[in-house]
Amino acid sequence: MSYSVHKERQLLLVSTFSALLFAMIGIALGTLIHSLVIIFDGVYSLVSLGLTLVSLMAVLYIRRKDVSKNIKRVKVIESSVILLKGIAITLMCVLSFIAAVQAIMEGGREVNTGIALAFGVFSMIGCYTSYWVMKTQGHEVNSALIDAEAKQWLMDTVISAAVFVGFMIAKLLLLTSYAHYAQLADPVMVVIASIYFIIVPVKMILSSVKQLHQLSRNTFLAKYLHA
Repeated sequence: MSYSVHKERQLLLVSTFSALLFAMIGIALGTLIHSLVIIFDGVYSLVSLGLTLVSLMAVLYIRRKDVSKNIKRVKVIESSVILLKGIAITLMCVLSFIAAVQAIMEGGREVNTGIALAFGVFSMIGCYTSYWVMKTQGHEVNSALIDAEAKQWLMDTVISAAVFVGFMIAKLLLLTSYAHYAQLADPVMVVIASIYFIIVPVKMILSSVKQLHQLSRNTFLAKYLHA
């Protein structure tokens, strides 16, 4: 096994275990303190986990000797996996947006801001570390799948930063005469995060569709010219 193949698998495994950790903590803690945005963060990590496993299986398939020599097939598999990731993350953002709007219409949610702030710091540091590892170590393998992993972790880092900033604002509001608005901080953060983060997966979808279209077009032209 070459160094780049081994490195690629290692990075995907690191991403898998990291996503599992953040998913478990985020969903459990978010449910405990009734925070939509922390649940959103946890579910995003869970979706990332599933997609990373798909990437790992794709890598194992691509690196088979009978497949790795077929560059066109490799590109089709990579583009298809990235397309799947884009669709899954887009769907998650849409569903989260709907849930958050419903919560706002119901008057918001009361959340333990102290615990939420602590989670925001922990998640921000952890997610950025995962992003940094994928981005810096990924240059050695030049893999589209690792690049997609880095983008996922960058999105998760910004989500965590939004959680921290949002709950910091909520904490400050509790000290003023506008304390009743603090309950809106949680769902409003989900709305903002959903709108902002849907941009990245949509770009992933468009890029993958373009790549797949180009590959299919080239295949058609090759068959036509050799006919």
